[in-house]
Amino acid sequence: MDGTFASGSFMVTDIATPTEIRAMLDAVVDPDIPVLSIADIGILRDVVVDGDSVVVAITPTYSGCPALAVMEEDIVSALESHGIGDVRVEVRHSPVWTTEWMTDEAKRKLVDFGIAAPDSPLAVVPEVLCPRCSSDGATKVSEFSSTACKSLWVCTSCGEPFDYFKAA
Repeated sequence: MDGTFASGSFMVTDIATPTEIRAMLDAVVDPDIPVLSIADIGILRDVVVDGDSVVVAITPTYSGCPALAVMEEDIVSALESHGIGDVRVEVRHSPVWTTEWMTDEAKRKLVDFGIAAPDSPLAVVPEVLCPRCSSDGATKVSEFSSTACKSLWVCTSCGEPFDYFKAA
């Protein structure tokens, strides 16, 4: 694509490459955790350019994720704003999403946002660190928090409640 930057975005003159489309999608965030892009969290799985159309494949963190429809709309909107009109979002449930797909940057952003980052999905007992004081002394209050992908914890050191992004 012979794209140029104007006001921080691509000016689309030809169909974009998958790499350029991924860059355009950096603005699409998880509506439940707006500091994470869909690429950071590992939801964005593939981008295929087929002639004048684009297929974006995503895998939700949970099969019943209520934010999925919003993310699909945001993907289409983001690409349309760059002049790509024929966009299809394909939802893939296999392979199943895992926290191993999250970038290290995503885990850092979670902690900065006040959510404990997931431990390894292979851990028998997860190491849950308080995102406020970094203590490993925490007690789970509820298996679910504001979303199904998080549980609610309380730090035994600083006393603050926090969400833990569950390892999957």
